Amino acid sequence: MGIRIAVLGLGAWGQTLLERWGQQGHIVTGWSRRSGSSPVDLLANQDLVVSAVAMAGVQSLAEQLAPHWPTGLPLLSCSKGLDLQLLATATQLWSNQLADAPLLVLSGPNLATEVRQGLPAASVIAAADQDLARRFQQQLSDTSLRLYTNTDPIGTEAAGALKNVMAVAAGISDGLALGANAKASLLCRGLAEIGVVLEGLGGATSTLYGLAGLGDLLATANSSLSRNYRCGVLLAEGCSEQQASERISATVEGPRTARAALQLASRKGWHLPICEQVVLVLEGHTTPAAAVKALMERDLRPEWQQA
Repeated sequence: MGIRIAVLGLGAWGQTLLERWGQQGHIVTGWSRRSGSSPVDLLANQDLVVSAVAMAGVQSLAEQLAPHWPTGLPLLSCSKGLDLQLLATATQLWSNQLADAPLLVLSGPNLATEVRQGLPAASVIAAADQDLARRFQQQLSDTSLRLYTNTDPIGTEAAGALKNVMAVAAGISDGLALGANAKASLLCRGLAEIGVVLEGLGGATSTLYGLAGLGDLLATANSSLSRNYRCGVLLAEGCSEQQASERISATVEGPRTARAALQLASRKGWHLPICEQVVLVLEGHTTPAAAVKALMERDLRPEWQQA
């Protein structure tokens, strides 16, 4: 039996989810800022609200909806990134406004174009309430989008956010034609760097090696369908951040996340060398080639030491 779902944010991913769940027989309505209507109007009589807005829009949307949120209505967050002002994940922003709402996270290797085409994919629904995650796992899975569950929403979000930064770095590597060895090394060290943030925010190490961590990293860092990867390629070709953004013509979360991660690192004493070099490139303080050189010339250390 279908459930009633409201999808907030109709970019590539939000529109894809709206169409897919509609095809499954659910009653799905959507809202975007371009519609000119109020998202408050969609809240009544829903079984689930899905937030697929860009990270920059989460805080204001949460503040707008909080006074009208129906008691017990679950929210499934699909936003991947860190808020640059509050240095928080999407569900941390939502929970500040919706203290009693059940919160879930959807993440994983889910390139919207492939999912929209019906190609096989898997993702994870994360929630502190395992029964809640399992309930929506059963209701939202289908034969081409297989959903798993975990009980680590913060780790799931951290992994999904930081992999965008590593995808920018991977695009730079490919744009410079550095080869397979360099890219494999970069992604491996990038995974370790994601782990620093994930564990520092209280996430579970196992999440790093699951769909939201390694799975999403492999997809995003190796596909021209990824905006963050394309951003990195354009940076390597000599574009500025603004020029790359204009060429892509869609939200690229990696740059904002890299800056937010560095601010968190400064507060918490984390060492995030790849994030640091990505930000230096984005801000024009170094070149892509010089950033690679700086990473290669770092002090030698054991492999399993903080990034």
